[in-house]
Amino acid sequence: MTSILICVAALAILIAVPAYIAFATHNRLVALDQRCETAFGDIDAHLKHRQNLIPPLVETVRGFAKHESDILLGVIQARAEALQATSPEMRLSAEQNLTQNITALIGIAEHFPELKASTHFAELRRELVDAENRVTASRRFYNLAVEEYGTTLRQFPGSQIGRLFKMNSRTRFDLGIERVLIDEPLAVKF
Repeated sequence: MTSILICVAALAILIAVPAYIAFATHNRLVALDQRCETAFGDIDAHLKHRQNLIPPLVETVRGFAKHESDILLGVIQARAEALQATSPEMRLSAEQNLTQNITALIGIAEHFPELKASTHFAELRRELVDAENRVTASRRFYNLAVEEYGTTLRQFPGSQIGRLFKMNSRTRFDLGIERVLIDEPLAVKF
C-alpha cells in the first residue's frame, strides 16, 4: 500500500512540476511582452512630441531660408510618413528618415547667421534636443525590455512555450539619435 502511495505521489510530482514551470514561463513571457508594449508606448509619446515641434521649426527656417525648399519639403514629408506608420518596423524606418531630415534642417542654421541668432530658433532647437534625449532614454529602456524578452524566448523552456503560443521576438528600435547628438558638431550646440 505504501509503495502505491509513493508511486502516486511521485507521479503527481512528475506532472505538477513541469506544469508549474510551463505556466510560470508563459506568465513571465507575457509580462515581458507587456513590458515591451509599455516601453514602446513611451517611445511613441516622445516621438509624437518631437513631431509636434517640427511644424514651428520648419516655419522658422522657412522665414530665413526660403530657397532651401528641398530640405523643408523633405522634413514635412518625413513627418507625414512617421505619423502614418502603423507597425513598429514601419515606424522605425519612418523615424530614422525623419531624424536624418531634421539633422539636415538644423544644419541650415550654419549657413544663415540670422537664423542661428534667432531666439525662437534657438528655443526650438533646445526643445528638440530635449525631445531627442527623452526618445533616446525611452528607446534604451525599450531595447533592454526587448533583449530580456528575446533572451527568455531563446532559453529553455521559454523557447518551447514561445513556439507553442506563437510568441515572436521583437525588433530593437534604433534611430541613430546618439550619433546625431554626439557626432554632429551642430547638434552639440543645440
